[in-house]
Amino acid sequence: MSTDPVRLEPDGPDAAARLAEEVARALVRNRDHMRPWEPNRPEAYYTPEGQAARLAPHPATRRWHFTEGTRVIGGITLSGIALGPFRSGNLGYWIDAEYTGRGLATRAVEEVCRAAREDLGLHRVQAGTLIANAASQRVLAKCSFEPIGTAPRYLHIDGAWRDHRLFQRILHDDPPTP
Repeated sequence: MSTDPVRLEPDGPDAAARLAEEVARALVRNRDHMRPWEPNRPEAYYTPEGQAARLAPHPATRRWHFTEGTRVIGGITLSGIALGPFRSGNLGYWIDAEYTGRGLATRAVEEVCRAAREDLGLHRVQAGTLIANAASQRVLAKCSFEPIGTAPRYLHIDGAWRDHRLFQRILHDDPPTP
C-alpha cells in the first residue's frame, strides 16, 4: 500500500490511454475477490487492450476510479444513462480486496449521486445486487437507496443466472431540464 491519499476522480476523455494498464492490473489482482459478483469474462478483458476498449468514452456511461498514487484500487460506473422524461442511470462499483471496509464504496456512491443530479440532471439512480451481497446492500442503504423489488434470474453472474435485489435513489422531484 502506498502512503498517497486515496482519490476518486472522473475518468475524462483520456481514461482509456491513461488508466487501461492500471485498471487491468487491478482486475487481475482482484479476480478471485470479485468472481462471486461478476459475469464470466473473456481473458482479453483482463488486458490493457481490453480495458482500453472498455474505458473508451460512451455517451450513456460515466466512470470514476479510485487511485492511490498511480495504483487503481476501485471503480464506479453510471451506465445506461437515459435523459428525457426518464432521467435515470444504473450504478455499479467495485473496491480492491485490500481496501474493503474503509467506506470507499459509500464515498463513491455519494459522489456519483451528486454528479448524477448536479451535472447530468438525473432524477434517479438504480442499482442491483446479488441477493447474498450484504456488503453492497449496506452501502446502498447508507446512501439512501430504497429497495424496489427482486428480479429473478436478472444477470448471468459467476456461471449462472442469478436473482438480484433492486434499489433506487430518487435524487429530486424537479421537472426535467431541457
